[in-house]
Amino acid sequence: MSSLSLKVVSKEGIVKKEKVGSERVHIEFFEEYQLGDQIIVTIEKSEAYLMVQLDEALAPSLLYIKGNEWVYEVPIDEKLREAYSPKVFSGNIHYIWVRYADATEIYNYQNLAINTHDQKHINGAYPHAVANVETRNESTFYARNAIDGCLANESHGSYPYQSWGINQQKDAEITIEFGRIVEIDKIALVLRGDYPHDSYWKEVTLELSNGEKFVLELKKILEPQYFSFKPEKVEWVRLKNLVKNEDESPFPALTEFEVYGKNV
Repeated sequence: MSSLSLKVVSKEGIVKKEKVGSERVHIEFFEEYQLGDQIIVTIEKSEAYLMVQLDEALAPSLLYIKGNEWVYEVPIDEKLREAYSPKVFSGNIHYIWVRYADATEIYNYQNLAINTHDQKHINGAYPHAVANVETRNESTFYARNAIDGCLANESHGSYPYQSWGINQQKDAEITIEFGRIVEIDKIALVLRGDYPHDSYWKEVTLELSNGEKFVLELKKILEPQYFSFKPEKVEWVRLKNLVKNEDESPFPALTEFEVYGKNV
């Protein structure tokens, strides 16, 4: 059996709590998190799939760890926390767990893009969302918000209405990196619909890492918009060439970007 370790580390590198397990490990942490605290997961063998939940207010995620370590920066800064539930990482009673995923969890047909634990900068875990613009560099408009699983889209700003905002940049792009080859055949886009404050994209281009491109027409609706295609093996997917509808609002935005398929 492969081992894995879980620890809470301060900004100064002091280990506050640590446990090691064979297939799974958990920590009960009875302190308030401080600015700069990290949760670090170390695995014996690289390229592993983990099921994780680092806080009770974050839904569990299936993550792919490409190397041997995943470093999670605990979001304590008030500006960062605006994109999260106010319950997340709060108080002085915490339960953290990590385990190796089983075959059903890994190879089941699913939304391969969702990662409730994604952060602005890549930290060793996939999937990961990255964009060439995020409105005013504010956490409520980070690319990570488009894969956090939260579909509330009838307003904008702080949780639960966080989204990917483009600051009116005409060449805005968002990419979801999987960190390995996956096979996909469908995506879903949830547009932010705080109308009339918001506009929307009437057309976008879906680009795949294997060179395929699809031009997608969107509607001004709140519900997820699904687009299917033949199975494609990819390492990443990207939305680009975002064509805004002709209306008075300059603010189109994306609430969620789902990508369906299987790990291979």
